Amino acid sequence: MSKPLHVLISGGGTGGHIFPAIAIANEIKRRKPDAQILFVGAQDKMEMEKVPKAGYPIEGLWISGFHRSLDMRNLSFPFKLISSYFKAGKIVRNFKPHIAIGTGGFASGPALNAAIRNRVPAIIQEQNSYPGVTNKILARKAKAVCVAYDGMEAYFPPNKIVKTGNPVRQNIVLCNVKPEKARMDFDFDSDSKVLLIVGGSLGSRTLNNCMIGGLQELKDAGIQVIWQTGTTMYEVCKHAAKGYDNVRVFDFIANIDHAYAAADIIVSRAGAIAISELCLVGKPVILVPFPFAAEDHQTKNALALVKAQAAISIADKNAPVEMIPAAISLMSDTARRQTMSDNIKPFAIEDAAERIVDEVFKHLNP
Repeated sequence: MSKPLHVLISGGGTGGHIFPAIAIANEIKRRKPDAQILFVGAQDKMEMEKVPKAGYPIEGLWISGFHRSLDMRNLSFPFKLISSYFKAGKIVRNFKPHIAIGTGGFASGPALNAAIRNRVPAIIQEQNSYPGVTNKILARKAKAVCVAYDGMEAYFPPNKIVKTGNPVRQNIVLCNVKPEKARMDFDFDSDSKVLLIVGGSLGSRTLNNCMIGGLQELKDAGIQVIWQTGTTMYEVCKHAAKGYDNVRVFDFIANIDHAYAAADIIVSRAGAIAISELCLVGKPVILVPFPFAAEDHQTKNALALVKAQAAISIADKNAPVEMIPAAISLMSDTARRQTMSDNIKPFAIEDAAERIVDEVFKHLNP
């Protein structure tokens, strides 16, 4: 290959698509420091902020999802699709990638479609146990589909499936901070138990409302709390926690590896990347699957851990009554916490990014 490797990566909308994309990019740069990597995302979505912060250029497409219910916003969808189709084609022709990688999200469809139209080999990375429509369509012409779950033959051509696991943020893989040091970072008493609440990169209204209603119970139980709220409810949650010196409130936790290290128990949504991170962390987890995910895939994501006694799962509708009592009960049950910790660790795949990039390099055009 005469010129430096050019890689087009598209993925975004949520941290579940962005963080794997950045992890893959970082692994490519580790192997090929002179590689040129260009991201393609959706305008006004979080990738337009997170990707440049990670050190990579990004182009934005005017694209969004199609709302399943009757919604006036759907009227603009055809125009957005056409606009994205032509802009993605122009990006591919100008950048001339040797390979394109899609990790899901609104922009991934037009970007990878443009790459395939221009005879650029494409690799898909599917995080969930139930894939989205875009990845099912793209898989027909992709060179490989990297997955994290067994049984994906129901959705993708079997000869294209490679089980790699989900790549997660490198600071989590490499984290070796001691719990005592991590708790000091949050100005906590090192002897008291810590509960970490994370509702995904965009936050969770259910988890936030459960926390607002359970602040006094947690304080009475002597439990310290690290609470990631997301941006939408941050001010409301911060106001609710005023006066509770056992609670630390954040809209987004950049040093999430230290938050994981500080925690004795973690309460989380059941997105695929969240679960992949939690398996690596190896702490007891209470999962509250988002009930409106496509085909209820978050519940399916959680089920394998629950079957292995590696996690507790609470239905979203039951969370207001069950979530805080379950956390308090588990915090006082040392034996069960240890069992859950032991059972979740075998699900971890530490080298997912390396496995995916191995696959990428197999399909590079000579």
